Amino acid sequence: MREIIFDTETTGLDFKLDRVIEIGAIELVNRFPSGRVFHEYIHPENRDIHPDALAVHGISMESLVGKPVFSGIADRFMEFIDGAKLVAHNATFDMNFINAEFERLGVAAVDASLVVDTLVLARRKHPMGPNSLDALCRRYSIDNSRRTKHGALLDSELLAEVYVELIGGKQAAMLLDSPIGGFGGRGSSRDAPIVIRSRPVPLPPRISPEESEAHNRLVAGLGENSIWSKFAAGPEAPAEE
Repeated sequence: MREIIFDTETTGLDFKLDRVIEIGAIELVNRFPSGRVFHEYIHPENRDIHPDALAVHGISMESLVGKPVFSGIADRFMEFIDGAKLVAHNATFDMNFINAEFERLGVAAVDASLVVDTLVLARRKHPMGPNSLDALCRRYSIDNSRRTKHGALLDSELLAEVYVELIGGKQAAMLLDSPIGGFGGRGSSRDAPIVIRSRPVPLPPRISPEESEAHNRLVAGLGENSIWSKFAAGPEAPAEE
């Protein structure tokens, strides 16, 4: 199963007028990074970068001089995402911009059924929030110390780790390799017997003699009909025939 975790940076907030200036995306195969990455800075043509957007991502017009316009990277991006689910945080924002860029080129919009919004997943799993990318990194102990400003590729890398945590993918992947996982993974079998072996040498007691004696006094005080007294006495001997 292929999934593309991606993020965009833009010139502003209005997808009808503003433009995409950075795309970062990484490929997951069966919930694990494949090593394939897509990353491009994009010149917005005749659209300036809004100062508020610049303060968020730090991408200036000067840094985009000589970069390709969206039409110059569109084919490679479409090839990279072809046949995969697209995963983004607050995906409506990113998909509005991507689809607006596609529309300018006469390309059909991405099927909404192929898009997964991790913000929606996070709000369902953690309804009390907060559920920003930074907050989720803190929740799942993911190191986001490099994230001094928004950046599409770094945010995609962080989101991939968050996404796997949100869907429980790490635990599921570990079970696939377990011989008793029962999921049909490598080396497993639904019908394989589970053998519980006794220890050749019992573990030493973890309580002191004084603690053991105090426990025995407590049990004795409960009376001979108490559950603890019956347990301490051990199994009854079988009747003689």
